Amino acid sequence: MAMPRAGLAAAPAAMPTPAAGMKPRLAPMRVSPDQLIDMKCCIRPLRAAGPNLGTEIVGDRLVVHNYGHGGSGWSLSWGSAEVAVGKALSVLPESIAVVGCGIVGLTSAVVAQRAGLKVTIYARELLPRTRSFRASGSYTPGSRIALVGPAGAQFPELWEQMARFSWKMFRTFLGLPGNPVEFCDSYNVSDKPIERRKWPPNPAIAGSWETAGLPQQNSEFAHLDERIRDIVPQPVDLAPEENPFDTPYAQRSSHMYFNFPAYGHMLLTEFFERGGRYVMRDFHSPAEFAGLPEKVVIHATGYAARDLWQDRTIIPVRGQTGWLVPQPEAHYSLRSNNMSLLSKADGVVVMNNNPDMGDMLGVGDSTELPNRAPIEEALAALAPLFAPLAVRGGRS
Repeated sequence: MAMPRAGLAAAPAAMPTPAAGMKPRLAPMRVSPDQLIDMKCCIRPLRAAGPNLGTEIVGDRLVVHNYGHGGSGWSLSWGSAEVAVGKALSVLPESIAVVGCGIVGLTSAVVAQRAGLKVTIYARELLPRTRSFRASGSYTPGSRIALVGPAGAQFPELWEQMARFSWKMFRTFLGLPGNPVEFCDSYNVSDKPIERRKWPPNPAIAGSWETAGLPQQNSEFAHLDERIRDIVPQPVDLAPEENPFDTPYAQRSSHMYFNFPAYGHMLLTEFFERGGRYVMRDFHSPAEFAGLPEKVVIHATGYAARDLWQDRTIIPVRGQTGWLVPQPEAHYSLRSNNMSLLSKADGVVVMNNNPDMGDMLGVGDSTELPNRAPIEEALAALAPLFAPLAVRGGRS
């Protein structure tokens, strides 16, 4: 039997989703504040027109941009890399530079290597020390990806292309040592009927991104997930006898997510085994790209492009997660009123998002200092939901 690589032990197998009419036996999560081991803040680079995948010449270097993915960097990483590398290949280089080593930069480097190119990454840090590693790690390709007006009528088709390509690529990593990509059952529970919230334009709100430099209401955001509902599992309503949480209403779906340590190890291993080079370097202006030995550069600096490239269409969107000790016996995710828990190999992700703010939550906020209070509020609100599981002695 093949053994996993050192440091990448396989996660315990989860019980299958129960048949219709059966209540699953789930292990209750331990959600007391004493289980909280980390807090992370991530600045998502929302770019008004969507990711910049354009090209320009700096000196005599072809620069291919690949930045500004909002909350969808992980989810669209393979699709946007395919677009960027395709443009880099148009001038038939033998080697390229990639500036930035977040998930978009590192994925671009690997895609370029698979196309036969020699690649050098120039960045301040490798993936585990970048903003990418502070994300929650779920497949959310439509999360704050663009604003409807600036993105234009052609963007949804490009987004769909990138989302479908990435989904197909992520599926090739299922079942690998360390489980870099996994699915779990995801429960959404409520005391009220669960309906997808809609955000029609509010005429009482004056201004917009075009007039204020920031979106002013949720209706300005592009919501594109309906375009790929044929491949992404959709939630189903649970009957009372199927609901393990005993709330009046519940839905269950299957949820794709990423285990950062295993996923990062997998990509970095492939990059270096294919002869990739890493040079620790900081850049202060685009003119410095002209001094690189490579004639083609993929620029993937994420939020840092706002200052490096003076791209003021990038809007910071603050996000925060808390992390509880790993609980592999509780292999599922739970959401209630926009407070959520996701049990991953490296810990249980806790989020507390104001349901009344929608996509506007965190917009314009570039603060990266964590605030423990909202996370503890979420733990207190979610803890009572596990009482029925504890009484039944549930296990996953």
